[in-house]
Amino acid sequence: MKRVLVVLLLSSLACGDDDSSEVVETVTVPTAPDEPARPETPTIPELVSRERELMGTVFVVQAQTTSELDAEAVGRAIDAGFDEMARLEEVLSEWRDTSEISRINQRAGGESLAVSPDAYAVVKAGVQVSRWSEGAFDLSWAALHGLYDFRPGRQRVPSAEELAPKLALIDWERIELNDEARTVRLATAGMVIGTGGIGKGYALDRAGTILREAGITSYMLFGGGQVQIHGSRITAEGTRAWRVGIQHPRDPQSYFAFFEAGSGSISTSGDYEHVYVDDEGRRWHHIIDTDSGQPARGTTSVTLLAPEGLYADALSTAVFVLGPERGLRMLAQLPFRAEAIVLDDACRLHTTPGTRERLILRVELEEGDRVPGCTPNAP
Repeated sequence: MKRVLVVLLLSSLACGDDDSSEVVETVTVPTAPDEPARPETPTIPELVSRERELMGTVFVVQAQTTSELDAEAVGRAIDAGFDEMARLEEVLSEWRDTSEISRINQRAGGESLAVSPDAYAVVKAGVQVSRWSEGAFDLSWAALHGLYDFRPGRQRVPSAEELAPKLALIDWERIELNDEARTVRLATAGMVIGTGGIGKGYALDRAGTILREAGITSYMLFGGGQVQIHGSRITAEGTRAWRVGIQHPRDPQSYFAFFEAGSGSISTSGDYEHVYVDDEGRRWHHIIDTDSGQPARGTTSVTLLAPEGLYADALSTAVFVLGPERGLRMLAQLPFRAEAIVLDDACRLHTTPGTRERLILRVELEEGDRVPGCTPNAP
């Protein structure tokens, strides 16, 4: 063993000489046949990236090649994932009159509708989160569709008189499910369910399954405010978990932190998307408290990691509406582990137990764990 070390040292000292390789080759080491060969430098997998417009947004998939799958094979698997998402859009989009979700809404107050396993899974998950959050997220929120308009130059806030009859139609407990028959019924005419975020998360779940079945071991899918990750990212610097940035609520060009995970689905809900600020400095955004019909106050942003995309979006919305204290308490009662990074209405940082230690902050928090440069919500 000592003679082997001498050879390595000579090689190292001679690394700047033209004949360094000859020094190694001409030295005889009797124990060499019994020692394993030095491993070759591992090949860095190629990162294949593709995107497609689906479900009203642009989805991007990044996946790494493997020793068995080259870039062409990975690209085919990604396309198959996109095709599955396109199929699910036809089933789950409430914006398509022929979708199963639209047909459920069209029968509100009437007979139940037998639906596909995909549609039933999405509706059932929405009802579960509605129950867990005690209505902070309510699958029947979509009765409010069209009352708010956040488009520049066309901003509109409904009056109390406009809200009242619509709020009366929001009640997740009037969504009737039959697991055995796989039917859904909305008990009251005029009720409307909205599965947009849950549907996108479910579509990411299905696309991820297709990638894994194809043999892909490392990927990231993102779109519609959600990210799904699996495996580790291999780079020239080494191997690490996929890293997801958490946007600074008042600076869309920067991230105040990064979150690393080996698998799961990440969703962010913030008061900075689909928003306008009125003349009094009050922020009107799209995350609605269905008790009042007004934008939820008390939270600036929520980033949540769940095992499945099916639950991530609805849970991040629920935590946003509940606020940090009640939201984190709800997460602790779930039948699976979910992690959250929450900024309250004063931009103070709150997390689930153990999450803070894994958070990679890019800023130095101010007194009270407040994110710098984050203007609190107007009252």
